[in-house]
Amino acid sequence: MTSHALIPAPAQLAILGGGLLGRLLALALSDKGYSIDLYDRGGPEAEHAAAHVAAAMLAPLAESAITEHGVVRMGQYGLTRWPQLIAQLADPVFIQQAGTMVVWHRQDAAEAQRFRGILERTQAAIPQLPPLEAMDRSALHALEPALAQHFQQGYYLPGEGQLDNRQLLTALVPALQAGGVRLHWHTPREVGDFAPGESGQPDWLIDTRGLGAKPQWNALRGVRGEVVRVHAPEVNLSRPTRLMHPRYPIYIAPKQNHLFVIGATEIESDDMSPASVRSAMELLSAAYTVHSGFAEARILEIGVQCRPALPDNLPALRQTRPRVLEINGLYRHGFMISPAVLDCALQVVETGSSPLAAQFGMAVNLL
Repeated sequence: MTSHALIPAPAQLAILGGGLLGRLLALALSDKGYSIDLYDRGGPEAEHAAAHVAAAMLAPLAESAITEHGVVRMGQYGLTRWPQLIAQLADPVFIQQAGTMVVWHRQDAAEAQRFRGILERTQAAIPQLPPLEAMDRSALHALEPALAQHFQQGYYLPGEGQLDNRQLLTALVPALQAGGVRLHWHTPREVGDFAPGESGQPDWLIDTRGLGAKPQWNALRGVRGEVVRVHAPEVNLSRPTRLMHPRYPIYIAPKQNHLFVIGATEIESDDMSPASVRSAMELLSAAYTVHSGFAEARILEIGVQCRPALPDNLPALRQTRPRVLEINGLYRHGFMISPAVLDCALQVVETGSSPLAAQFGMAVNLL
């Protein structure tokens, strides 16, 4: 293990990609004395970033049903790290750690039992995770009264959380400005546009562009997600709720002021065309079976985005050329694991290696 910095401060760094990870990394490195230029093809609203559409749930135990234990550990790490990161921002960002509810209709009890088995095996392997709590109708009513009207039982996953993705992305902009980061919005740049280390060029380049990096990282693929954002004054849910279903399981993430983010679809495609009628109908129909108040909700937006994924669906940091770091592959877990990926990247920059990455099973390949 090397002990010297890979990139000693106060180096001048260019970061490509102003989505979630690019913003977090630029802010953290500027705080450590680095000189930062941040480039993005979009604007400060991050309208082209996967983070703009995400529900931003922080649910490591729930996600263990479809991911590796290393990602679950990253998510558990993020539950502690996110409040620290948000506390550094001057503007308010909604964050909640009131747990996750999981419910199902009677005909899907077998699917719920299978889900429980996976989660219990995960909890046994990672005992730091709070165990799943099975709830009858009385317990459901005590914790989430609106769900008890339609469901006889459920699971409660304590400690899990969520945040408001758009509030966070917005709050990061003045923080970056205050930290002296030079922001180049609507300025798409490729790795080949730079010659790091040469006169008049940045000392190093860090690429966090997600699918925008596909020309340099051929293994990347898009995983399409579709979400509906609605305003539903008649719906009262106080924490994220997941509906088990063998064909279209959904999540409902309640934000502030009766704003709800509803999503489910995961399609192996980098197609960025609008959502299909079928997808929208399935999402909204499933949400209605969770709470009838969604019938009178107002649809604010139906969003589509493609998350960047590598073949193993795990994040990775690599170096394929001198003075260029590439970080990618956050898949559908961007908000959940980005604090862990951020701190792994900071360790690599400052020491040339990352014990955290080894702990999480995150691939780090340096020259």
